[in-house]
Amino acid sequence: MQTGTLITLALYFLLMIGIGLFAWKRSTDTSEGYMLAGRNLHPAVAALSAGASDMSGWLLLGLPGALYAAGLVEAWIGIGLFVGAVANWIIVAPRLRQQTEELGNALTIPEFLANRFPDKAKTLRVVSGLVIVVFFTVYTAAGLVGGGKLFETAFANILPATGMSDYMMGIWITALVVLAYTMVGGFLAVSLTDFVQGCIMVVALVLMPLVVMFGPGGTAGGSIEAVAASQPGFLSLTQGLTFLGFVSAVTWGLGYFGQPHIIVRFMAISSLEKVKVARNIGLAWMGVALIGALGVGIAGRAYAQRNGIVLDDPETIFIVLSDLLFHPLVTGFLFAALLAAIMSTISSQLLVSSSSLTEDFYRLFLRKHASEREAVNVGRVCVALVAVAAIWIARDPNSEVLGLVANAWAGFGAAFGPLIILALTWDRMTGAGAVAGLLTGAAVVGLWIALGLNSDFINGQGLYEIVPGFIASWLAIVLVSKATGGHKAPA
Repeated sequence: MQTGTLITLALYFLLMIGIGLFAWKRSTDTSEGYMLAGRNLHPAVAALSAGASDMSGWLLLGLPGALYAAGLVEAWIGIGLFVGAVANWIIVAPRLRQQTEELGNALTIPEFLANRFPDKAKTLRVVSGLVIVVFFTVYTAAGLVGGGKLFETAFANILPATGMSDYMMGIWITALVVLAYTMVGGFLAVSLTDFVQGCIMVVALVLMPLVVMFGPGGTAGGSIEAVAASQPGFLSLTQGLTFLGFVSAVTWGLGYFGQPHIIVRFMAISSLEKVKVARNIGLAWMGVALIGALGVGIAGRAYAQRNGIVLDDPETIFIVLSDLLFHPLVTGFLFAALLAAIMSTISSQLLVSSSSLTEDFYRLFLRKHASEREAVNVGRVCVALVAVAAIWIARDPNSEVLGLVANAWAGFGAAFGPLIILALTWDRMTGAGAVAGLLTGAAVVGLWIALGLNSDFINGQGLYEIVPGFIASWLAIVLVSKATGGHKAPA
């Protein structure tokens, strides 16, 4: 069984590397080509690339696992994310596409902020670049944890003996394949592989719940109701939901405004007029994917209970069902979907981190007049360096995908979310206000996590760190901008 699965995965890996080689021939001669594909992405590619790079391993591991363990009440995270994505496409996408090109043809978010606030240009580039590299290293680690869990669960004891665990072998295989196409093909390779991976993911998320419910031993015959009877409130959106729990779940959507690996896709769409087309495609894809993930968690719990399956780690439900219910070749396809979710996000994060290290540190401080070819090669080296750091963070097999993603998501959302929204929409924002918001958002999130307030804020209830971080950052920007004379932004 596992041989057929491995063959399918090997073909998937070869496809990803082949796309990387194709992109290498097309768009890696200049920094703009390597980092933004020449601002010429087709709207469908941009839309699915944004979606696939967003959803990561938590869509097939973390979210189904949360629903498997706690029930439908965990769906509020998905609902909040969808609302946030809609707002992001409407508020940020068209403005960012237009303004980044008009303000010095910025290739990175830090460069855009520097061009928008020239009086604090260097400070903004350095601080925002540091935030990007630090949080993305943690975020990349979350993806690698997902890859490790897949290989540890699905291929235990059949991988070649290397002296390392199946978990670490999975991390290294995932990282090396992503590095192969990201380093070679840059943004175009990442976007094209994201498009293919997005298609694979959505097919898998439609297929899996249907087979779980209507296949042999399926759950269509009342098994879900049996779970609800044995665990009261399992199918309720409100059972056990507190006010702080509700706020913590739905405010995941606030994170969208500040995710560099997502909003950079808006900068690369071929024209401002195509943003609306990309938005419609992206939101349709996201809606189907989220519903599928909810179905995997709920139907998977019913299937496990009906067939006496006990899971030590709820986040592996997608992997276990793939192995039990499908032909090995189809299982390989489903595992490829999981790897697609993981790898699409990792590649995007590595490239954005690399772009920031190259443009906002190397070219800013070390080699201001570096050639385009030199900048591209430095970017490739930076991709590898960030990957090595992420591998080190992900080495603990007890790490939780959703927990790592939650911390990084909150860090970006609080540090960059209010900053991006107000920079695009409020002409009286100042450079000092931008710096204050960036530092305040990142600091509040870090302090909230360090103090454990995300798990114990009031009477044993936690509050998701993005909430205080986002509010504090917004207030810091407004108050400092007003105090420093809030002049209109340059035309």
